[in-house]
Amino acid sequence: MRPVGTAKMDKPRPLPVWVLAGPGIGALILALFQADSSLRLSLQVFGFVLVAASAFVGARLAWRTARLRMAGETVDRIVANDATVSLVSDQEGRILTRNEAAEAKFKSRGADTLGFAFSELFANPGTVIYRLQSKAHALGSAREDVVTRRGHLRLCVNHLEEDRYLWRLEDLTDRGGALRAADALSLPMLTAGPSGTVLYMNEAFRRLLGGRAKKLDGVFRDLPLVSGQVHKVMAAQGEIESLVAEIPSHGGRREVYLLPGEGSGEAPVDMGDAPQTWDAIDELPVPLLKIAPTGEILGSNREARVLLDRPIGDKTLVTELFEGLGRPIVDWLEEAASGKGTLKPEFLQAKGRDEEQFIQVSLNPAGDAENEYLLAVLNDVTEFKSLEQQFVQSQKMQAIGQLAGGVAHDFNNLLTAISGHCDLLLLRHDQGDTDYADLVQINQNANRAAALVGQLLAYSRKQNLQPEVLDLRNTLSDSTHLLNRLVGEKITLTLDHDPGLDPIKADRRQLEQVLMNLVVNARDAMPEGGDIRILTENVTLSEPLERDRASVPPGRYVCLSVEDTGSGIPPEIRAKMFEPFVTTKKTGEGTGLGLSTAYGIIKQTGGFIFADSEVGQGARFTIYIPAHDGPFEIAEPATLAEPVLPLEQAEGVVLLVEDEAPVRAFAARALKMRGYTVLEADSAETALEMLEDTALSVDLFVTDVIMPGKDGPTWVREALQSRPGSRVVFVSGYAEETFGENQKRIPNSVFLPKPFSLTELTRTVDAQMRGAQPH
Repeated sequence: MRPVGTAKMDKPRPLPVWVLAGPGIGALILALFQADSSLRLSLQVFGFVLVAASAFVGARLAWRTARLRMAGETVDRIVANDATVSLVSDQEGRILTRNEAAEAKFKSRGADTLGFAFSELFANPGTVIYRLQSKAHALGSAREDVVTRRGHLRLCVNHLEEDRYLWRLEDLTDRGGALRAADALSLPMLTAGPSGTVLYMNEAFRRLLGGRAKKLDGVFRDLPLVSGQVHKVMAAQGEIESLVAEIPSHGGRREVYLLPGEGSGEAPVDMGDAPQTWDAIDELPVPLLKIAPTGEILGSNREARVLLDRPIGDKTLVTELFEGLGRPIVDWLEEAASGKGTLKPEFLQAKGRDEEQFIQVSLNPAGDAENEYLLAVLNDVTEFKSLEQQFVQSQKMQAIGQLAGGVAHDFNNLLTAISGHCDLLLLRHDQGDTDYADLVQINQNANRAAALVGQLLAYSRKQNLQPEVLDLRNTLSDSTHLLNRLVGEKITLTLDHDPGLDPIKADRRQLEQVLMNLVVNARDAMPEGGDIRILTENVTLSEPLERDRASVPPGRYVCLSVEDTGSGIPPEIRAKMFEPFVTTKKTGEGTGLGLSTAYGIIKQTGGFIFADSEVGQGARFTIYIPAHDGPFEIAEPATLAEPVLPLEQAEGVVLLVEDEAPVRAFAARALKMRGYTVLEADSAETALEMLEDTALSVDLFVTDVIMPGKDGPTWVREALQSRPGSRVVFVSGYAEETFGENQKRIPNSVFLPKPFSLTELTRTVDAQMRGAQPH
């Protein structure tokens, strides 16, 4: 046993106490010569106390240093005679000492750190070292079996004094294979392949069966095996029942253990001189708990402590480890112990973890009438529960989206009728009329209601988007004055743009809604004031960006970030912050739709949104939007003028098909005022009957998409067979994407989303009429 890298190993020695106390004592002596008699006496007493305290501290440090040195020498002497590769390292992973076996294994590498020494054994040694060292620091020791291309290894670590750790690397292959080590187990154990072939069976299992079986169906009567459940074993002395624990291994293999059976408290095989106690299964690689019917933990093996990542004492209660059963856990334990109900596994959530961890717990009665207990087999099902939650969440979002779509359709019909008839009234009043201001208020509130319906659809990605090519810098600049009013005087809002920012294609109004939601959330996280920074930059991804269960494909993106210096987002909220109705605000202060709306808009735009936050350190939301490769053309600004009809009168015949009477009445009056001849139908079937008259000339179909009976695209396709030159305007309160494919198959058709104004309706009809072909 020799030290490695002495210069790196030795810690800086603490300065002698006389060096530390010397300046103070010198100053004290100088003061004695300059002080009067009363002060001199006080200084003498103080000096005596100082010298005594210094001597005590020095003696304590010397005793502690000697004790640590003796403990280290003892460990070194023990490890030096160990035939297994053994290393002693500090907390930083520097190797302090190593035995002859380690010297022989690592002599060609000159390794002075654990990471370098294990680099040829593990693909990522740093991760393995950190994981095991963290567990050893919490539990005192940890181990892990790893299969490498050279065989089966077992890496063990024990936490010594201070920051010293003892590492032992066992090569199980050198002992006839990792599985052959199981021959030392007193409990029956076998290894099976993916197809059920028995690859290995230890001596205890062979003794139980009276020989070696080739397939699992020659061992168990009731396949398939369920870990933590009692199964029938075809033993040499007859069929017996035994509790089975199964753990997955490498290459699709699985290790099967027979544990003490129900009611007897003994293993289903004679263990010879092995102790019939809980200690016999402490080393099993199956997480096990021994639980009293009243809820106390009577015992736990090493794997259970490692799985739960916490020490488990004799007085620990099950309720301190798990939660989430939906009823008192003690009632569940009492029912299992008394045999009431079914002993089906339950999914519980581990307590005291920063991240969610779900454990499948299978209970089995054991012991005798005087010493009754439950044997719990644990299995980490966090990944499975995460997938299940994602599936449930997708179903919930789909249901909410369908509900929101139906509600929005009805609301949009009502809003179309309200705003349309308001437009008709505005045409008969000028600004000097007393009713004009009231009509404008009605019109504005109808538009606000329409925007609210659009927000309801946003998180379900069912809103109508009107994408245009945008320069994000101009869009943000136009919104700055509104955002400054939102954040108030205590908060500083700054914008930082990339001077060469690429254009994007998105809906300006929806993008402003996203930005507003993020800024308002940042403001609410800083009640005492702070800073909000909006940053834009070009980002080029040469390879996919994988994070938060999303994959951003390679390409050019415009990155928009909103940062704040607020309170941050708690970890339990961070995982589900984009779900609807999830909020950290008090009741009445927020709807919980802000982030879910932003998420829906960004996803429907084709982008990605991510969040980074630490409690007390603010939050950062990052949005990736694909850069637009086409030419950049500035779109004409939307006009907000009053609904004034053009002076010239239009001509043409319009067939209006709408099942909602108020909407049909408004649209018909608006088009008639424009000069068109309007034929009205309340259903698709009525419209087709009208078109059976060959003498009837129709230039344009204006039809609702969703109607009782035949829908809009269906009846239009039938009508176009006899009138192929007719043009079509589809209107709907649903999003265009719900029937977009059907519309693409219909030539000369456009879409007008509800609610629409009188001006929007007449302009759309005018544009279609100008392209109409004569019949």
